[in-house]
Amino acid sequence: MSFDRNAVADAIARHGPVVRVVVADTRGSVPREVGASMLVWADGQSGTIGGGALEFDAAERARSMATDCALTQVPLGPALGQCCGGAVTLLSERFSAAPTGDIYARPTGNTPMPLSVKRLLAQARNGATPPRPQMVDGWMIEPIAPAAAPLWIYGAGHVGRALVDTIAPLPGFTITWVDTAPDRFPDQIAENIRALPTPDPAAAVALAPADAHHLILTYSHALDLELCHRLLGHGFASAGLIGSATKWARFRSRLLALGHTNAQISRICCPIGRPELGKHPQAIALGVASELILSVRSKETANKQTGDATG
Repeated sequence: MSFDRNAVADAIARHGPVVRVVVADTRGSVPREVGASMLVWADGQSGTIGGGALEFDAAERARSMATDCALTQVPLGPALGQCCGGAVTLLSERFSAAPTGDIYARPTGNTPMPLSVKRLLAQARNGATPPRPQMVDGWMIEPIAPAAAPLWIYGAGHVGRALVDTIAPLPGFTITWVDTAPDRFPDQIAENIRALPTPDPAAAVALAPADAHHLILTYSHALDLELCHRLLGHGFASAGLIGSATKWARFRSRLLALGHTNAQISRICCPIGRPELGKHPQAIALGVASELILSVRSKETANKQTGDATG
């Protein structure tokens, strides 16, 4: 669980200053863990701290905050009539800009930085594992999440929509959704998704960063092939193609004829997802989402180990 700087910056860009409510401490049985958070603005919110009544009450208090920071202790049974029986401490903060750095440490009141917090920050600077979200002697500490991984999805059909619905709520990804025309997309698209209608989706590959993840699932095999061809010449973190073993065998031979090597072509995964889950769009989406999460986490772990070895 980390401070999602990208989500805060995006919400500010869309709505102006926002209030972030984070679970700072817990006692007993509670809906969510320390570090769970939500963002609140005048006419909306995103994320969740769980609990239904807890979340509703916290959002109302966030919208009426008279200060930039407030710490609230909530006994779930007596205060809200919830059956969890525990208690949560919520830290609500107003942001007009997202914080910088790798760790966000701030007082919950007027307490000067104690030695315990200085030690935790020093350990993190020296290469130790970043501290988990926690309150320490009147200070709230949270690691700031790494930059979100860019994910490009080509195709707004049933599988494309299932993928977007599944992945968009997850932290750690920024989604660019590509298809041939505006009417290919649903009427309502989440705010954190960039829809890119273009008559030539393959040309959009040039706009993607070289470290982006790509998922290809258009209505056209010819377009799918052209997207694979363009990606192999462009560079990518990962690429996946929907299709059968027969489709992929034909694509491999055609990509070889276009000048790509077997090693390059093998970087494209086909089929995508977890075949044992079935071919239902939501089943494909679940398999793809789990593989993406594991891939990104594996890269973050490798980067951390490299940093530890060279630090």
